[in-house]
Amino acid sequence: MKAGTVLLAVGAALLLPMSARSSEITVVGSTTVQPLAELLAEAYQAVNPGVIITVSGGGSSVGVTSAGNGLCDVGMASREIKESERQEFPSMAIHVIARDGIAIVTNPGVGVTNLSKSQVRDIFTGDITNWSEVGGPDQDIVVVSREEGSGTRAAFEEMVMEGVFLITGAAVLQPSNGAVVTTVASTPYSIAYISFGYMNESVAAVSVNGIAPTAANASAGRYPIVRPLCMLTPGTPQGDVKAWLDFIMSPDGQAIVSDEGYLPVQ
Repeated sequence: MKAGTVLLAVGAALLLPMSARSSEITVVGSTTVQPLAELLAEAYQAVNPGVIITVSGGGSSVGVTSAGNGLCDVGMASREIKESERQEFPSMAIHVIARDGIAIVTNPGVGVTNLSKSQVRDIFTGDITNWSEVGGPDQDIVVVSREEGSGTRAAFEEMVMEGVFLITGAAVLQPSNGAVVTTVASTPYSIAYISFGYMNESVAAVSVNGIAPTAANASAGRYPIVRPLCMLTPGTPQGDVKAWLDFIMSPDGQAIVSDEGYLPVQ
């Protein structure tokens, strides 16, 4: 091929519209938001094949610091952004894409169907240690919790533990919502907290203050443990990142949010 032809080919490639080029968006953070983000990415890529969106976990704190430091295009967090984080990363933009309830779940063999919010708190502090104290069998309670840095844990600590009471040191710690579900399903007399989006038939959901953990109850303001799901960008989103976030907030994107058991914000 002649040099002039090569130059013309390169020039033509440079003049291609953005939709015809390969563009990558990196997304990092909350394991609660991760499966939802993956579905939203798949739906967007189906009509925008020139955009590649890679989604990975790590926890909400990783999502905040990665976005704040510009180490990814989009961070994910499943909790309120702390004031200290807002001050550390003043240019970081926060986009609430959905809301999510936190469900209290037990191993199906426990048989307790309702707990007051204060009983939940006392179980997780270790003040209540036997199921018989809350109407269940005479068996020791196995507390399962997320690790430090988890957005689900941070939201639970804020809304249930009131930011003051500490989760018992005897708790079995797990790195993700999925790992929590697997542990509770296989561990007799266990209890944990998980995102609504991870509830399934392998664990038993518990009502809190007599209110069942359903999307309808959360949307109506009846269920007491609800938190935001956030996408974070290093600054004002531009280009393909903005286009993807716009899709997420569109009727099609919010329909996916609703279909997955989360609460749409539009």
